[in-house]
Amino acid sequence: MAIETINPNTNKLVKSFEKTSDEKIKSIILNSEKAYQQWKQTTFQLRSKLLFKTADVLRNNKNKYAEIMTLEMGKPISQAFAEVEKCAWVCEYYADNAEKILQKEFIKTDASESFVQFDPIGIVLAVMPWNFPFWQVFRFAAPALMAGNVCLLKHASNVPLCALAIEEIFTEAGLLNGTFKTLLIESNQVNCVIQNPLIKATTLTGSETAGMAVASASGKALKKSVMELGGSDPFIVLSDANIEEAVNIGVFARIMNNGQSCIAAKRFVLLNDIADEFESKFVRKMNSLVVGNPMEKETELGPIAREDLLKELDYQVKTSVKQGAKVLCGGERLNRDGAFYPATVLSNVQKGMLAYNEELFGPVAIIIRAKDEGEAINIANDTPFGLGASLWTSNIDKAKKLASKIDSGSVFINGLVKSDPRLPFGGIKTSGYGRELSHYGIKEFVNIKTVWIK
Repeated sequence: MAIETINPNTNKLVKSFEKTSDEKIKSIILNSEKAYQQWKQTTFQLRSKLLFKTADVLRNNKNKYAEIMTLEMGKPISQAFAEVEKCAWVCEYYADNAEKILQKEFIKTDASESFVQFDPIGIVLAVMPWNFPFWQVFRFAAPALMAGNVCLLKHASNVPLCALAIEEIFTEAGLLNGTFKTLLIESNQVNCVIQNPLIKATTLTGSETAGMAVASASGKALKKSVMELGGSDPFIVLSDANIEEAVNIGVFARIMNNGQSCIAAKRFVLLNDIADEFESKFVRKMNSLVVGNPMEKETELGPIAREDLLKELDYQVKTSVKQGAKVLCGGERLNRDGAFYPATVLSNVQKGMLAYNEELFGPVAIIIRAKDEGEAINIANDTPFGLGASLWTSNIDKAKKLASKIDSGSVFINGLVKSDPRLPFGGIKTSGYGRELSHYGIKEFVNIKTVWIK
C-alpha cells in the first residue's frame, strides 16, 4: 500500500511520501542502537523528566495533533482532542510510576542475598494501526522508554503525518537523538527489520492477519512479541439492567471512533424479556446521531478511514442481509462525498452469518437475543475473539460470578470497555497475547534477571 495521506472526509489525496529505503533503514537501526547504549544508562529521574516534558508538548499542541489525526483517518475532532490528552496521561503515569514498578525485588533463598532486577533489552519495533494513531503508539512507547529501551515505529501507511508528528514530539521534548524513530516503510519491508539482530522485540496492534505475519517472523527470529489484535466484543444486557443507561453507553460504545475500535461493543446480546425495549431505544438513538465533517465539533459520526475499508464493511452487511439478517436502520452507503457509512443496526443475526462470525470494523451493531443468562454467556464466548466484554446488571455479586465465565482479556460491568494506563490491556484467543499498560505492560520488554549472591 502506498504511503500517503488521503482525507476520508473527501477521499482526496493530501500528500504522498517516499518510503524509507533498505539502506536508510539499516542506518536508522544502527543509530538507534547507539542511542540505546546511552539511553539505558540514564537515570529514571532523567527519563521521568523527559516524559513529563513529552506530556507538556502534547498538551501545548493539542489542536495541531488532533487535527492531523482527524485529517488522516476521520475521527471526530472532539475524540481526537481526548486522544491527545490520553497520550499525555500515559506519559505522566509511567513518569510517575516506572521506577517504583521496576525496583529490585528481594527474595529470601539459600543465598546471602538474592533479588530480581529488570533491565532494558534494546530496540523495540512497533507495528501500529491507523485507528488510534497517537494513543496506540504512546501506550507502547511510554513504558518502553521509561524501562530504558528505545523505539522504532512502523505506522500504518495511511497515517504518515501522525507517524512523523510523534517522532517530532519526542524530539521536541528533548529525548536523545535516535531514541524514538519513525520508519516510513511498507508492510513487505517489516520482515527484514525484524530479522536485523539489533531489533530485540516487536509489538503489534492490528488485524489477525498482520499479527500472524509479525508474530511468525518474530518467533522465527526468537524475539519476544506482544500482539493486540481484533475483537468482536459482546455487550450483554441482563433483565435487571438499567436500560436507559445501557442504551446511551451502548450507542457510544459502538460508534466511538466511527465504530473503528478493536474494543468497541459489536455484538449486543440481549435477554428476551428486555430485548424489545432495548432495541427500540437503541435504534432511535442510532438514527439521531449527527453525521458529518469530522472537523466540526458537533459531529458524532465521521467517515470510515479508507474507501477499501468501507467497501469491505458494506460487503459484510449486505452478505449478512442475504443470509437472513434484518436491517433496523442504516445498511446503505451514504450518498455524499467521502467514505461515509451510516449508523447501522442488524437484528435476527444467527450463527454462520458474516455479521455473527467476523469483526465489523465500522458503525454497525448486531443484536442477538438470548433466552437466559447461561445462553447469553455462551453467545458471548461463541467467537474466535477474546478482547473485552461489557456486562449490564444491577446485581453486582452475580456480575462478578458471570465475569469469570466470560472469555476475554477484560470485563467491564455497567460501563464502557476502555484502556487505562493503570490497568493491563490485551486479549486471548485470536485477539492476541501479552499485555500493555500498568505494571504488567512495562515488564513485557525487560530482561527479568535473577541475581544470586553467596
